[in-house]
Amino acid sequence: MNYVWKYKLDHLIFWLITVLFYASLKSHLITSAGLLFFLEDVAVRNILIAAVCYINIYFLFERYFNKGRYLMYGLLLLGLFVIYAGLQHLQDDWLRAYVQTDSGRKNIFYNAYYNISICIFYAGFTLSLELSKKWYQQQLLLHQVQTEKLNTELQFLKAQINPHFLFNSINTIYFQIDRSNTEARESLQKFSELLRYQLYECNEDLIPVEKEISYLESYVDMQRLRKNSHHSILFKTDDSVKGFNIAPLLLIPFVENAFKHLSNHNNVSNIVEVNMSRENGSFLFNVRNSVDENSPNRNEPGIGLKNVKRRLDLLYNDKYQLHINRSPSSFSVELQIQL
Repeated sequence: MNYVWKYKLDHLIFWLITVLFYASLKSHLITSAGLLFFLEDVAVRNILIAAVCYINIYFLFERYFNKGRYLMYGLLLLGLFVIYAGLQHLQDDWLRAYVQTDSGRKNIFYNAYYNISICIFYAGFTLSLELSKKWYQQQLLLHQVQTEKLNTELQFLKAQINPHFLFNSINTIYFQIDRSNTEARESLQKFSELLRYQLYECNEDLIPVEKEISYLESYVDMQRLRKNSHHSILFKTDDSVKGFNIAPLLLIPFVENAFKHLSNHNNVSNIVEVNMSRENGSFLFNVRNSVDENSPNRNEPGIGLKNVKRRLDLLYNDKYQLHINRSPSSFSVELQIQL
C-alpha cells in the first residue's frame, strides 16, 4: 500500500478509469466528428476536471479550509466551479456547432448546471478519497508510534536495575570522594541528575521544554568538566524557548554526537556550540562542533542520529525540518519543529 501511495499509483488508476469511462460515453464522436476531435474532447474535459480536483485538494482545502477560513474556501471553490463550467461550455459549444455542425446547441444555463454538477461530484469524491487516505496513514503512523514506544519500554524494563539501589550507591560514592576533589564530586552529581531525569521525569509522551533544556545543560556542564582550555563550549537558550512541550530525550543525541566527534586540536580551539530559539511559531535547535579533517569517521552520522530521525518522522511527521551539514572542519545540525 505504501508503494502505491509513494508513486501515486492510486491517482493513476483513478484517472485511467475516469478517462476510459468518459471515452466510452463519447465514443459516438469518432463517427460524427472523427478520432482527432474525440481524443481532443476526452483530453480537455479530463484535464479540466483534474485541475479542479487538485487545486481543491492541495491548495484551497489546505490553505483555507484547514485553517478555519470556511467562507473564503467556499467562495473560491464556487469560483473554481464557475470557471470550469465556462471553459467546458466553450469546449462543448465549439465541438457541437463547428465540428458536428449542430445548430441545436444546448442553452448555456443548462450546460452550466450539468457541468457544475459533474464538477461538484468529482471534487467531493476525490477530496473524500484523499482524506480517507490521510486518515489511514495517520492510523498506521499512530500504530507505529505505539509499537515503538512499547518496544522501547520493554527494552528499558529489561535493562533497568533498582533505581533506589542505584541512587543510594551514587550517594555513597559521592561522600567517599575526598572533599578536595571537587571535579569528581561535581561530575558524579551531574551524572546523578542526568540519571534521575531519564528514570523519573521523561516517562510522558511530551514534557515541558524547560525540563529538556535543564537536562541538556547538565549534560553539557558534565562534559565541560572533562575538557581543558583548548575547548570552547557554548550553550545558549533564548528567553522565548519556554511554555511549550516537546518529546523527551529528542535533542540529546545531537549533543552527544557533537562531543563524540569533537576535534582534538592543540593549537586551535575545539568548539561545541548549542543554540536554541523560537521564531515564527517554530522551535529552532542548532548544534555545531569542530572536527578533525583527517578523522576516519567525521562524515558518519552514527546510529544515534539515524534513530532520532526515525523518532522525528513518527512524532512530528511533516512538521519538522532537519538539516545536517558537513565540511572539512565542522559538523552542524539544524532542527526546526513547528509548534
